[in-house]
Amino acid sequence: MRFMCVGDSMTIGRAGDFTWRYRMWQHLTAAPDGPHELVGPRTELYEAETGAATSSAYAADDFPPAARRHLAGWGEGWLHMAPLIADAVTAHRPDVLLVSLGLIDLGFYTDSAQTAENARAFLTAARTANPRIRCVLLPVIPNIRAESDAPFAAECARFNALLTDTVATLTTPDSPLLLLPHPPAYDIHTATYDGTHPNATGEHHLAASFANAVHEAWGVGTRYGAETSPLEPAVAGSR
Repeated sequence: MRFMCVGDSMTIGRAGDFTWRYRMWQHLTAAPDGPHELVGPRTELYEAETGAATSSAYAADDFPPAARRHLAGWGEGWLHMAPLIADAVTAHRPDVLLVSLGLIDLGFYTDSAQTAENARAFLTAARTANPRIRCVLLPVIPNIRAESDAPFAAECARFNALLTDTVATLTTPDSPLLLLPHPPAYDIHTATYDGTHPNATGEHHLAASFANAVHEAWGVGTRYGAETSPLEPAVAGSR
């Protein structure tokens, strides 16, 4: 099965990160029902010095270049991905989209209603390329700004409610949509390095949420941690 990870800075990662995509690849590689692949048009990490996705400096040396493929961008949200997704699905033929978007939209670009419209446009466009595409969607999860900015927190909550409605309205037997809950035990003070971006522990939490959803809904792979501990201590130097 072919998976495409779609997201913003939490998904692309920056130079020196492992990324939750790496954790997902490790999990899928060990699954007995493979082969499974990660696909997409991009492979790079964000590089702070250049302000662009120009780095190949993953923390994991065993992450093969072919498995690094994704559709994610630092500072990119539903607004940016909606125009790209149809071509990406056509070119890279994913069976399942693993999507983590929304925080950057609400933080910089669009309000909750506009963000929900862009999410709907994204899903509709993905289906024009593959009417049988499956999608697993992460809502906007806890983050440092929402702790201190009440209006922003309210917009996050409102968007998540609208996304719930969108998933319920658009899901079909041929193209099912899954909306994840907030990752269990995800604490921004222990699972991120800055209150937003996942550290090693947070990467495992995110990968586990996606992996368990596809296993429980569609029987793909195994539960996360069935082959290894999902929450081993962070590797020295990881964020």
